[in-house]
Amino acid sequence: MVDLSQYTQTAANWREQIRKNQSKSRQVVILFILLYAVVGIVVDVLIYNAATGAPPELILKALFTGKIWPYATLSMAGVACLSLLITYAFYDKIMLMGTEYHEITSDATDLQEKQLYNVVEEMKVAAGLQFLPKIYLIDADYMNAFASGFSEKSAMVAITRGLLAKLDRNELQAVMAHELSHIRHLDIKLTLTVAILTNLMLMVVDIIFYNLIFGGRRKVDQSVLIIAIALRYGLPLITVLLTLYLSRTREYMADAGCVELMRNNEPLARALLKIQDDHEKNHDEYRKQYGQTAHEEVRRAAYLFDPVKAGIEPVHNISSLFSTHPTIADRLKAIGFKLKGK
Repeated sequence: MVDLSQYTQTAANWREQIRKNQSKSRQVVILFILLYAVVGIVVDVLIYNAATGAPPELILKALFTGKIWPYATLSMAGVACLSLLITYAFYDKIMLMGTEYHEITSDATDLQEKQLYNVVEEMKVAAGLQFLPKIYLIDADYMNAFASGFSEKSAMVAITRGLLAKLDRNELQAVMAHELSHIRHLDIKLTLTVAILTNLMLMVVDIIFYNLIFGGRRKVDQSVLIIAIALRYGLPLITVLLTLYLSRTREYMADAGCVELMRNNEPLARALLKIQDDHEKNHDEYRKQYGQTAHEEVRRAAYLFDPVKAGIEPVHNISSLFSTHPTIADRLKAIGFKLKGK
């Protein structure tokens, strides 16, 4: 078992960590918007090319000079807005689907649940939030937690019963400070938005590709075909890498936010090590539990601890081969703990 006695503690510059990661998040969002616009423009070029036979370069010029309307791009934007509205309306059900859970309120009679409510309330005040997030307890033995929502007012936090039972009060407070930092930084909304944009982009690109290859229409312009093929095979990898980069950035930022709120980096460090050690000790049992819980992939990027990283959660697709979270060692280093001798 690894504990903090094996680490050297240094002063963590959490302010700089938050500033750097906020800048990285903005860069990723801009790239996603640009990618979304590129896909929309490609669809517009294909539509006008099929309708008029005009060369792609002339269509592009007409689109950028406003001589023709980018109907496909505008339609994609409309579908994205509608999808986001639906997701924002049902985000809590989406994030909790497949689990057994109940909401914890101020009326909780169970001692542990009442302590959890009090801890979240304390961290809400420390974080300067105007609204207390909804608090959900998931009936699972593994130790994990996540935050979600599209605004401070609509936010929620959820933790597993295993985490509630196995952390002491200071460690629990650190985990809640981490999750409320996600809410405070508004990256919960960012994560939902990126997920919607990514799925829509990939769906549209698939439609373009298969329509060009198997549509049975007249010969397609060579340059359009090359762009479609490049998008079909390049865009999934690009979006996965950008999403992972964003996920890791938000975890570093929330860890730094936790240190800011706690004014102490030890409780979070102890909690992270304890969660990792618990997953390693109960590898087979937790692998079965994660595997039998439906829709775990929906929660994976939002979790405090990535179960795939510990080899727990089954790898269902190629995106699962990449980690959504930094290593525990890297996260500890970012908040001021470095393994001795390294």
